[in-house]
Amino acid sequence: MIAYLILMAIIVFALAYRFYGRFMNRAMGIDDRRATPAVTVNDGLDYCPAKRPLLFGHHFASIAGAGLIIGPIMAGRTFGWGPALLWIVIGAVFIGGVQDFTSLVASIRHRAQSVAQIAQEYMSPMAHKLFLVFIWLALIYMIIVFADLTSATFVTGPGVGTISIAYTILAVSLGIAVSLYRVGLLKGSLVVVPLLFLCLWWGGAHPFNPPIFLNSLQDTWDVLLMIYCFMASILPVWFLLQPRDYLSSFLLFACLAGGMIGILGGGWAGTLVIEIPFLRTLYDPQIGFIFPGLFIVLACGACSGFHSIVASGTTAKQLSEESQARCIGYGAMLVEGLLACMALATVMIMMPLTGEETPTQIFAIGISRFFHFFGIPRDFSMMFGLLTLSTFLLTTLDTGTRLGRYAFSELLGLKGRCGMIGATLATLILPTYCLLNESAGPNGIVVPAWKMIWPVFGASNQLLGALALLVVTVWLKKTGRPYVFTLIPTFFMISVTLVALVQLIVKYQWSLIGVIAGALLVLALVLGVEALRAFSKGRREGLENNLI
Repeated sequence: MIAYLILMAIIVFALAYRFYGRFMNRAMGIDDRRATPAVTVNDGLDYCPAKRPLLFGHHFASIAGAGLIIGPIMAGRTFGWGPALLWIVIGAVFIGGVQDFTSLVASIRHRAQSVAQIAQEYMSPMAHKLFLVFIWLALIYMIIVFADLTSATFVTGPGVGTISIAYTILAVSLGIAVSLYRVGLLKGSLVVVPLLFLCLWWGGAHPFNPPIFLNSLQDTWDVLLMIYCFMASILPVWFLLQPRDYLSSFLLFACLAGGMIGILGGGWAGTLVIEIPFLRTLYDPQIGFIFPGLFIVLACGACSGFHSIVASGTTAKQLSEESQARCIGYGAMLVEGLLACMALATVMIMMPLTGEETPTQIFAIGISRFFHFFGIPRDFSMMFGLLTLSTFLLTTLDTGTRLGRYAFSELLGLKGRCGMIGATLATLILPTYCLLNESAGPNGIVVPAWKMIWPVFGASNQLLGALALLVVTVWLKKTGRPYVFTLIPTFFMISVTLVALVQLIVKYQWSLIGVIAGALLVLALVLGVEALRAFSKGRREGLENNLI
């Protein structure tokens, strides 16, 4: 049965890309005669026209974060595979993909400005500042969660850290070869990609742990990751960000293709059987009711506000033609939906569950079972699964830090090299502090930083998506374009996230999580009022053309 479910998901996503994607192209008035900001600005640092495969790799690798793995596994284990699978498919097609595509198009129509800047154009200066604060805080939560998970992965599997270092060096080499020495992307890929997969064997055979210069090995990795994030934020995109995300996409696609074939083959052969119920419960003591719990826990595979920041941040500054937006914005989200289905499948076949397994362990074990269809040894395939997970984490970390730098610089009006360095440092100070200091949960037990932040991270991420859809809807309405296809998802996501924030406030009260949830709720309500005021005003003729 699992094979037929995955095959149906593949067919739905393919049909959605062809027909619903075509509808959105018409609704947004996609036209290659408009020059994109990457072409008109092209400063060699942030604005760099990229070839479609390179940009798809960057965008997909950036949006494919740890939530894509953790969310479906937690949702399936808690509520059952049925509700989780339905939300992944429906959410990716009609909500997450719509948000990603429309945010990208809105940005390139406004000089590759952020969603917050578009809010200023169509709502108010206050909405602009509040949105920037919200984006910056959401990115800080994301950096804390993903850095903590990455360092934990490196400690669990030292070979994964070795491989990650090796393919970062390969990425820099590819970036220099393509951008400085004009080596063709295909020619460079034919050399570097085989070396990348060779690193899988080499890293497993030569695991590396850095010298411990802090309290623990994980603290040491945390600091090294913060240094990496700093460098990734201030270096030109062609040097590290583009080639690293491009190479990362090969690992992600290999994992996706191998996993999907393994699921289909194992399912039809009868070696992979669904072991968890379609619907397990409507209420969980830790997460709460299925509404809104399912939609908050299962975030990135269906809808993620972080995607809108990537789309209107780094991706919009590299899109060379408007017609690429459908492939990059909508297509990448649908592929992410497939990855979320694969992550859900790892827990669907996992029994018995004791409750002690971490999502990382479940994913690695599931991947090893999928790859068993090819006769690949379990230890190697588990290493590959952990490496894929760390790839999700690292590519989101470096892009997230750069986006945090953009938001902070925009908020305070920082310019030049000093402003770039200062904004990056400001973005990384709080994550570094949280990672190096122990945190206690409501029961007083010390918990990992990612577990401490996760409840508010999920809610803020989804609320960011709702607000991005809100801004895009206002823009579409003000410029006389169809907007119902963004308005309906906006109402749904706002309802989900506001209920979730109220539940967090009631549960955590005056603790750190409760106070943060309260602040986010106030920010969301104020932005909602600003949007309603702007929405009720008349259409602004010709504004879009003046901003191209």
